[in-house]
Amino acid sequence: MTYEYDDQNVFAKILRNEIPNSTILSTEFSLAFKDVAPQVPEHILVIPRGPYVCFDHFVMEASDNEIIDFNKVVAKICVSLGLSPGNGGNGYRLISNSGRFGVQEVPHYHLHILGGQPLGRMLQRPTS
Repeated sequence: MTYEYDDQNVFAKILRNEIPNSTILSTEFSLAFKDVAPQVPEHILVIPRGPYVCFDHFVMEASDNEIIDFNKVVAKICVSLGLSPGNGGNGYRLISNSGRFGVQEVPHYHLHILGGQPLGRMLQRPTS
């Protein structure tokens, strides 16, 4: 498999501190920050620091340390924001879009953490 990473995408620029962000959590391998156009009260983006395009690219090529760190960052944020049902929260949704059909807007792997209100069904069947 071949993935072409665009190092001029907005998340690459954020990682290089060319664009400011509202950091929630920063580690050696991951960065989490508030979405600039939140869709719900809690809308956080988590990105790996490495140049990965999408989920499968990340999982196939990232180191075990990168993958573990990324997932632990997501879990820590869900707990710290009070979203985790295991800590009395009402839940959350994780979304990662990939490619054209997945409507991926930024070609850098990222995960949306969404919560703070009821989210409704994940997908609606298209009406014909």
